[in-house]
Amino acid sequence: MRHLMSPLDFSVDELDDLLTLANDIEHYPEKYAHACDGKKLATCFYEPSTRTRLSFEAAMLNLGGSVLGFSSADSSSAAKGESVSDTIRVISCYADICAIRHPKEGAALVASLKSFIPVINAGDGGHQHPTQTLTDLLTIRSLKGRLSNLTIGLCGDLKFGRTAHSLIHALIRYANVKFVLISPEELRIPDYIREDVLIKNNVPFTELERLEDAIPSLDILYMTRVQKERFFNEEDYVRMKDFYILTKDKLKLAKEDMLILHPLPRVNEISVEIDDDPRAVYFKQAQYGVYVRMALILTLLKWR
Repeated sequence: MRHLMSPLDFSVDELDDLLTLANDIEHYPEKYAHACDGKKLATCFYEPSTRTRLSFEAAMLNLGGSVLGFSSADSSSAAKGESVSDTIRVISCYADICAIRHPKEGAALVASLKSFIPVINAGDGGHQHPTQTLTDLLTIRSLKGRLSNLTIGLCGDLKFGRTAHSLIHALIRYANVKFVLISPEELRIPDYIREDVLIKNNVPFTELERLEDAIPSLDILYMTRVQKERFFNEEDYVRMKDFYILTKDKLKLAKEDMLILHPLPRVNEISVEIDDDPRAVYFKQAQYGVYVRMALILTLLKWR
């Protein structure tokens, strides 16, 4: 039995196989319409989610399976004090595979250690968000044709942004990938990512504060929102929330083939006037999320 806690749980070859399967699902969905007949996915979401939860549910339904679960801690026995360990033991009696999102870092790992079914980390605090990373990798590979030889700008909340942390972990294994980290001083990438991931692996990176200074060199611009739910006080959030807004004027500085990604939800960090620009692929990215989660479910259930 296998779980997914981090993008690093798959080797580069396994990731390539997963992404290739996702592309096949995209082009030949009818081949997979009954692949999970009789199988059940449990979605255990202890904090709010739209895209991740619904894309997991859509993925399982597209595969012919069914879904059960809860969408907030308040609607589960967590409200009565039940531990994650006990919850997953019970869920293991009802479902064949589980996707769990939790505000505490490491909660998904705890669940995986007690589970009798495969567990997928659907986001744990500010730590990891591996299925979003798989979505990002599929989007980049499908639209750029490669995951190597890229300069990637990560912009916004790099301190709490688990999507940025997971993407860095995944992409450092590909050749000639460079990062431009764009954030205010207060939201810089954590030391453990800078020291233990980037520097330790000799990955080239620069840290900038102005988005305009970074855009001209980028192949990928990955925008993130400033996450209100990760701040301890309203005042700090209000001060930081409008620090970066991508506008048409700023986009004039970019390459014609640069891609703009965003894990969503968007607040106001990307102007809606950019949505029709062919470089804006964040809604396409959400669609790729369904394909890659379908491929992941099949892989963990050892389909074939």
